Amino acid sequence: MNLPNKISVCRILLIPIFMFFYLATFIPYGKLVALLLFALACFTDFLDGYIARSRNLVTTLGKFLDSIADKILVMSGIVLLIAVPIVPNGGTVFAPAIFPTYLGVTFAIIIIGRELMMSALRQIAAAKNVILAADMFGKVKAVFQFITLIYYFAYAFIVAEFYSSIGTKVNMILSIIGYVLLASTAILTVFSIMNYITKNKKILKEEKVKNDEK
Repeated sequence: MNLPNKISVCRILLIPIFMFFYLATFIPYGKLVALLLFALACFTDFLDGYIARSRNLVTTLGKFLDSIADKILVMSGIVLLIAVPIVPNGGTVFAPAIFPTYLGVTFAIIIIGRELMMSALRQIAAAKNVILAADMFGKVKAVFQFITLIYYFAYAFIVAEFYSSIGTKVNMILSIIGYVLLASTAILTVFSIMNYITKNKKILKEEKVKNDEK
C-alpha cells in the first residue's frame, strides 16, 4: 500500500474519533477537538490526491479508498450536525448546529442524491468502457462542502462553550453565514451533477440493437 492510500485509510480512521469527541459532552472542549480532527481529515483529502498525482502513485485501490473516505467523511459530518443537539455552557439543551432541521435534512438529501446519481452514471459509463474524469466543478463542490461543514463544527463549538457570552445578535449573524454557505454548497452540488450529466449525456442514450434477421 503506497503513501496516498495510507493517508486515505487514516482519513477513514479519523471519522469515528472526531465523532466520539463531538458526542462526548463530558470532555472539556470536545467539540473543538472534533473540529480540528474533522478539518485535518478534510485536508488529507487534498494531500493524498496531490501526492498521488505528483509522484505518479495513482492506483485503482487509491481511487476506491479516496472516494469511499470522502463520502463517509461528509455524511458522518452532516449526520452529526443535523441530528445531535448542542448543550451550551450552562446546561440548557440547544438545537442541532444546522437548524431548522428541515434545512439540514434537505442539504443531506441533495448530497446523498448527487453521490447516488454520480455512482449510477459511473456504472453506466464503465459498462460502455467510458471513463468519467473529475472536473473542476466537482472539485469546487468538494471544497465548498468541506468549508461548510468545518464552519458548522466551529459554530457548534462556539455555541457549546460561549453561547451565553456571544448574545442573540451574534448568534443570528453566525446562523445567517451558515445559511449562505449551505445554499451555496447545495447549488454547487446540484450544478456539479447536472454538468456531469450534460457533458456525458451520450452515455445515457440507448444503443440501437442491430437486427440481422431478414
